[in-house]
Amino acid sequence: MNSTAPLPAAHVSPETGVAILRDLVATKSLTGQEQDAVAVFVEHAAAIGFDAHIDEVGNGIASRQGEGPVTLDIALVGHIDTVPGDIPVRIEDNILHGRGSVDAKGPLAAFLLGAAEADLPPGVRVRVAAALGEEEDSPGAQHLRDTWRPDACFIGEPSGWDGVTLGYKGRLVVEVEVTTPSGHSAGEDRSAPDIALAWWRDAMVLLDRLNAERETTFDTFDSIHATITGMGSESDGLTDTARMTCSFRVPEWITPEGLGPELRALVREDDRVTLALGGFEPAHRSDRNDACVRALTAAVRSQGVRPHPKLKTGTCDMNVVARAWNCPIAAYGPGDSGLDHSPIEHLHLDEYARAIRVVRGAIELLAGEMVETRGIEG
Repeated sequence: MNSTAPLPAAHVSPETGVAILRDLVATKSLTGQEQDAVAVFVEHAAAIGFDAHIDEVGNGIASRQGEGPVTLDIALVGHIDTVPGDIPVRIEDNILHGRGSVDAKGPLAAFLLGAAEADLPPGVRVRVAAALGEEEDSPGAQHLRDTWRPDACFIGEPSGWDGVTLGYKGRLVVEVEVTTPSGHSAGEDRSAPDIALAWWRDAMVLLDRLNAERETTFDTFDSIHATITGMGSESDGLTDTARMTCSFRVPEWITPEGLGPELRALVREDDRVTLALGGFEPAHRSDRNDACVRALTAAVRSQGVRPHPKLKTGTCDMNVVARAWNCPIAAYGPGDSGLDHSPIEHLHLDEYARAIRVVRGAIELLAGEMVETRGIEG
């Protein structure tokens, strides 16, 4: 092969692309139980021309590169785990139903197919990762963060095939526990659940104040938002215990580490409240002139529609890797994110096909631009 010629694209039929997506969705992969789905990912990746393997922590990795040594490395990081929920996998009216079809096996499969079909200049490598555990603490992305150093990164999350996601809020998770002596419900002392909910009300007052000081609109990308994601209480007859899990979504102007002390300061000495803080993922927002944003935007526009830039109030693996890699980064993937975690999760296969074309185009545009900018020669 001529060392200055691009690596030609693999030809993957639309039927094969749908079969890969369906196999991934049909293989259950709850967080912490992703091994079978990772094996399916690796098997399909190898069959369409990738060098594919399972890494040290269990991520599926699919790689292909242009002729010669690697001079430009593009990462496509999706996640293969899903939340619980048994949705029968079926295709009806060209719509694939199933848990993970949107969040986020649809984006992951689009990454794999788009990367397989992209023409790669000499020295350009693309690596597609099926990362573990994004729905909880992202051990897969954390491993990639510490071991990879790509020159650019696409994150696989549903944006709609014509959308490009520039940023995600950060996250702080607070585990609240209150333990009190057991007492009669008609007594004067507050119950453990009463005390836990009083702390929560104080936290809401705090967030209102902090958001007002920034002149933000509540529940937008630039404000702090919080929700209780789990709660319960129990008694052994001697002590009563209440527990809450609270998720705080934080914008760029405050870090999770900065919000934590403010929340701890709400605890009164006599309330027997303990807080355990975790998550600690900072917000990240890419500029519209970011190279990955521009490549995705141009690739969407090439399909004859106007791209839609988006900012998400959730958190994803972008938050895990963005600061460490300090490279161009954006999130993309087919699917309606409003269906994430829902009992009616489904993906239109026409949208999936369009997203594959967008991914291919974005990789080729990004690689061409970065090779030219760096003056890399084959």
